[in-house]
Amino acid sequence: MSDIYESAANSLGLFSSPCLTKVELRVTCKGIPDRDALSKPDPCFVLKMQSHGQWMEVDRTEVIRSCVNPTYSKVFTLDFYFEEVQRLRLELYDVNSSHNGLKEADFLGSLECTLGQIVSQRKLCKALLRPGGSVGKSIITITAEELTGNDDYIELSFSARKLDDKDFFSKSDPFLEIYRLNDDATMQLVYRTETVMNNLNPVWKTFKVSLNSLCSGDHERKLQCTVWDWDSNGKHDYIGEFEATFKEMRGAIDGRQVQWPCLNPKYRVKKKNYKNSGIVILNQCKIIKMHSFLDYIMGGCQIQFTVAIDFTASNGDPRNSCSLHYIHPYQPNEYLKALVAVGEICQDYDSDKMFPAFGFGAQIPPDYKVSHDFAVNFNEDNPECAGIQGVVEAYQACLPKLQLYGPTNIAPIIQKVANTASQEVHTKEAMQYFILLILTDGVITDMADTREAIVQASHLPMSVIIVGVGSADFSDMQMLDGDDGILRSLKGEPVLRDIVQFVPFRNFKHASPAALAKSVLAEVPNQVVDYYNSKGIKPKVPRQFGP
Repeated sequence: MSDIYESAANSLGLFSSPCLTKVELRVTCKGIPDRDALSKPDPCFVLKMQSHGQWMEVDRTEVIRSCVNPTYSKVFTLDFYFEEVQRLRLELYDVNSSHNGLKEADFLGSLECTLGQIVSQRKLCKALLRPGGSVGKSIITITAEELTGNDDYIELSFSARKLDDKDFFSKSDPFLEIYRLNDDATMQLVYRTETVMNNLNPVWKTFKVSLNSLCSGDHERKLQCTVWDWDSNGKHDYIGEFEATFKEMRGAIDGRQVQWPCLNPKYRVKKKNYKNSGIVILNQCKIIKMHSFLDYIMGGCQIQFTVAIDFTASNGDPRNSCSLHYIHPYQPNEYLKALVAVGEICQDYDSDKMFPAFGFGAQIPPDYKVSHDFAVNFNEDNPECAGIQGVVEAYQACLPKLQLYGPTNIAPIIQKVANTASQEVHTKEAMQYFILLILTDGVITDMADTREAIVQASHLPMSVIIVGVGSADFSDMQMLDGDDGILRSLKGEPVLRDIVQFVPFRNFKHASPAALAKSVLAEVPNQVVDYYNSKGIKPKVPRQFGP
């Protein structure tokens, strides 16, 4: 093992702690202030988790229009580690009605706590701190529930017919809410559909909820379902309700419809010939068996790990000690530290331990033309290196032979790996999943092509990790991470899955061991599971050992 490789591995002292349990968090808030006298806020919460001094976005709720007391149907699912202090921050934004991103949103306040505090109390109620740090009047309630082994998902498709018309000049704008009756007699919002405008016979979009969320695995638990007529001022008109159980809903598993009369208790008392305020129909109920990351890995799925290294001139002359590519005899540079940190984790899931390594942005021998996807070992027919150590050695060996150049184009390397990953799509088996690690020192110059490449790659068994090396301004990179709304190609096509994780290495310069690897790889297991579940690809049954 080379000294540099050993030094990087030691300085990052790699470890992994298994996730013992998952926790679901639900959020409600009361008393959000009106910042605009003419309209109520359109609130959205962003959940962040602290990773070695930096707040990283984990997820966000939906935006609820014109509402000062929102109850969100979005459920946050987090891995819970008993042995770690997992710091959380919930940030409240008033989102501009014409723009769902946070760039133009007003920041209204925040709450910081630990996941342990929420789990130990089951329900945490706290006042939000206003911008500036003073205690505000808004009270946030976070409820925690452990996900049991029963992590199947249910897919439901509802419609309704002949709903009561609540509007004078047009038809009702109905939406449906499903609440679960808890053991302590409280009601928990499970799901809120979208609003179907101007329609008394709405067909709502199919949606998925975990069986745990819907009924805590109790098929006979009561569910209260309420239909409302949406109003832009937030004062929605009540149409009616019905009670159901998951046991009843299962009647729609074979494509048979299950129906409930939607009843308004006041009308039953007032109106002599009152029958109902419409019929709600469950057209389809599907149980989706959710498989875990380990199910796929133990079933033989291999992680194919590829490295791409930035050799543009902005890195500085490798012979100069100020260069990001300078090879110090005892201290690994940032490229090597990042490569070893991420590669050491990934190589455990790759049986042949052979890793393709590419470079971009350099003039390469023999004719010194600029290339954005050349093999670091200069063997275009076989760019693979033996183990992470082999990648380190190929990187060190190629530096004196290159002329650092530019520009910083990363779309070609994404497309190169995507071409290989696309061959897996036809196999219909969970055999190979591709992770591309891009190490770069600067702002990329082919952003439009890169966005297009990522959107196309989001349809493939592939994830992209970008580590920003050095002190450049990486703000543009955050867009690729999809942290501020959904990443789209220039044509407007959205990513199918969020497959990009970006981190600046400088956030981890003084971090504890393996912090970088943990941060950039945290999303990969879910990305693997999301891909195969979305394709309906089940893991292979693990091989049975023995006679």
